[in-house]
Amino acid sequence: MVSLVITGEFSRTTAIVLLIALVLAFFAPSHWQENAVWRNAGTYAPVGLLALQLVRWSQGVSPLTVAVEFAASLQVIRVASRRGAAHDQQLITLSLLHLVAATVLGAGLAYALCFIGFVLVTPPALMLSHLRREVEGNYRQGARDRTGLPVDVPRILRSRRVISRGFVAFVCALSIPVFLFTALLFITFPRVGLSLLMLEPSRPTRMVGFSDQVDLGRIGALHSDPTIALRLTYATLPSDPPERIAIYLRGTAFDRYENRGWKRTQTVRNTVESLGNVFALTRYPNSRTDPSLLIDLEPIDPPVLFLPERTTGIELIPLATQALNPQPALQFGPEGEVRYARLNDRRGIRYRVYLDTTTPTRFAPISADDRERYLALPPDFPGKIADLARAWAAPESQPERIAQRIQSRLRSDYVYDLNSPSGKAANPLEHFLFASKIGHCEFYSTAMALMLRTLGIPTRNVTGFAGASYNRFGKFYAVRQGDAHSWVEVWLEPSGWQRFDPTPSAPTPVITPWSRWVNSMRDIVEATSQRWNKHIERYDLRQQMELFSGLRRGASNLRGTVQKSWVDSRLGWLLVLPILVWAVHRLRRRKRTPVGRTAERIDPRVEEIVRQYRELERHLEQLGLSRPQTTPPLAHARTIVRLGHPAAATILELTKTYLEVRFGGAAFDRAAAQDFSRRVAQLRRSTESQHPPRAVA
Repeated sequence: MVSLVITGEFSRTTAIVLLIALVLAFFAPSHWQENAVWRNAGTYAPVGLLALQLVRWSQGVSPLTVAVEFAASLQVIRVASRRGAAHDQQLITLSLLHLVAATVLGAGLAYALCFIGFVLVTPPALMLSHLRREVEGNYRQGARDRTGLPVDVPRILRSRRVISRGFVAFVCALSIPVFLFTALLFITFPRVGLSLLMLEPSRPTRMVGFSDQVDLGRIGALHSDPTIALRLTYATLPSDPPERIAIYLRGTAFDRYENRGWKRTQTVRNTVESLGNVFALTRYPNSRTDPSLLIDLEPIDPPVLFLPERTTGIELIPLATQALNPQPALQFGPEGEVRYARLNDRRGIRYRVYLDTTTPTRFAPISADDRERYLALPPDFPGKIADLARAWAAPESQPERIAQRIQSRLRSDYVYDLNSPSGKAANPLEHFLFASKIGHCEFYSTAMALMLRTLGIPTRNVTGFAGASYNRFGKFYAVRQGDAHSWVEVWLEPSGWQRFDPTPSAPTPVITPWSRWVNSMRDIVEATSQRWNKHIERYDLRQQMELFSGLRRGASNLRGTVQKSWVDSRLGWLLVLPILVWAVHRLRRRKRTPVGRTAERIDPRVEEIVRQYRELERHLEQLGLSRPQTTPPLAHARTIVRLGHPAAATILELTKTYLEVRFGGAAFDRAAAQDFSRRVAQLRRSTESQHPPRAVA
């Protein structure tokens, strides 16, 4: 029952009611079960409950919710109306069904504890149930012993001489081979799509502050939530990673302020160009040269990808439960937002971002209409806010210097506080600037954005995450919902959009031994949960092959070590000598030695065409057209043709030649090899003086 409750499929009220009912049913007096009314209630209650759930289903309630609630209620009814060992098998069967349902709905770390508990408890429960049934079958109600006295069945069942603690411990130990056998099955048959069993779309956790409307009076509540939103894994880390890093992960932006909050006036979205599961934001990434960052994003609504600055491309990494689902598409939203198609899955999305740290970021000039949007002010905008902006900006005239001055004044003259009274005011921004002078990040970013607009400088308000804490046990940086942040992007000619953060630093909490211990325990739990998600929930065919390869290498190393020890010892020679005599005897009895496959060699022309095609692929990687591992060569070449690359026709012809020689048995003499090499070299020389193509969706 606990494994079902922690999946989140039940509402909080339903979960509490079911757990309380289960506890009360477990402690129901045994003499109630002998009452005819109680027994009849246990018989007819499931029928009435089934009718009730069917009515709820007809009224639009999810069929998955209806089925799970009915199964949980059956367990409560059976526990309350159980009579001896006759119903124990039903209880254990229902428990197993609940565990299977919890596996499908959400197998998190808490589920792992429930599973281990079930595996440990089930063997002794079955054994005790069987013995109890034997006792109850041999000694019916009113039975007498050899002396004619009534048999006290409850006393026999309570006797420590019948079932000792050692015997119970031995039966519990039987769960070890059961667990090992289950683990073997799990490793041998990886999960490839449990999401197929889902009967409804997932209901991801909603994170306040990332909707299509931001209210100044509510965003601050997010900063007290320690739940992990993202996990950042760097390919390389220093020997002593910093406990806290300042990283801005951009989510979405807003261009219009009215009625106490921000909105977006643009709604058009375009599909991001892709090759397989690699998406080009400014260009296709080069996995060999571009720095990368692996991000695990928890389920979020709306489904926005959070990206660091200077992101050039994204690689989506499918999870094990999404193996049979179509690859999600990415879309460019308004104000530089990137969204993904929400999957029927409760485990979020994993993606790798590639960064361009060498090429300066270029922005297309904004149009007159866009400039008007980024300068728009509410009709009732207070004039004294504009006067304050002019006073702070004087005597500067350069937009960048003005933005720096306003940012500095907000940081120095105001105080960061989540519990700002300005959120309840009729005009929260005016109250914040002139009355309370305390607030959270939304007040500061809104104030700076609108003050700059009064001075003719285009701005927009951005929300995302800022900062991450290092988990030394899991070797990743955790970004929590409490790290949600808001800042400002200012349009500066000719640089384009530049980030400014006017929010002052929050007070540093006092570190005590108790808080340090609590943080360590939290990091241990989160690191364990991450490993569970990676190696259990996301266990797939790729991890299976890596595991088997590791086992094969370990066995090979062990065999080599054993063989070396045998060779170095006389006992080893004594063991090897009979084997050698037997092998010589077998060889002499053969009339001829068959030709083994080990003598076969790869055709030289195939080796040559493979070598030259790898040279072509290395050149394509330099152009930002690297081929994903899951994309066949011909499909990749045709994709380049559809993109309209200048050298697409040559690349397609070379790819066809490679396939015909390697797999079609076509001739590939020295002249053909020289011609292939010449065309690759000519392709490389023709593009060396040009910049790699920038794919813009």
